[in-house]
Amino acid sequence: MQILGITSSPRKKSNTACLVTAILEGAQDRGCETTEISLPSYDIGFCKGCEACYRTGSCILIDDFCDVIEVILASDGIVMSSPNYINNVTGRMKVLLDRMGDTIHCQRLIGKYVAAVSTAGGSGAAEVAAYLNQTLYLMGADVVGQVSVNMVEGEEAFTQAAHDAYQLGITLADSVQSGKPITQQQAGHEEMLDRMRALILSRSDDWVYELGYYQNKKWL
Repeated sequence: MQILGITSSPRKKSNTACLVTAILEGAQDRGCETTEISLPSYDIGFCKGCEACYRTGSCILIDDFCDVIEVILASDGIVMSSPNYINNVTGRMKVLLDRMGDTIHCQRLIGKYVAAVSTAGGSGAAEVAAYLNQTLYLMGADVVGQVSVNMVEGEEAFTQAAHDAYQLGITLADSVQSGKPITQQQAGHEEMLDRMRALILSRSDDWVYELGYYQNKKWL
């Protein structure tokens, strides 16, 4: 079982990255393999909104996005993280998410589990973590939990967050290994699949690739 941690802070050994490391350590101690991606090390350009991925399944941009999304789709559990940058994720994280339009249309994260991490100087860390979880939930993933801390709360708060992150790693690993869907989240997944199905059918003459994807999945 593979769990992926994605960090987006431009700072090496950032507070957010430390918490991601703690989650991955918890998952490792539960028997999962882990890997980590630091987005500042990758060249991922802005989405052009051209809809080529909907039509053909491929992006027209030649950069590192394909490498990153390949690792995401090959993972069983995903830890998304970002510090709070003016009440939102970092630019690098947002650029990655914006490039995942086909992932949300095709609900490619169904059967995967996600957790989120955020830190902030003064406030807003919990809201950023919730945004990350909600975004991947809309792509089909089951949400296991989140860890967040506002650094103004002091060293003890960060120490507690690191402990909570390790425990979340254990919980994430257990979820991945069980393979059981989180029951209370399935109605939302079904509603989202219905919405995406209707959207793709409304553009079926143009979005040929995604139409075929749904047909192959027997979702149509």
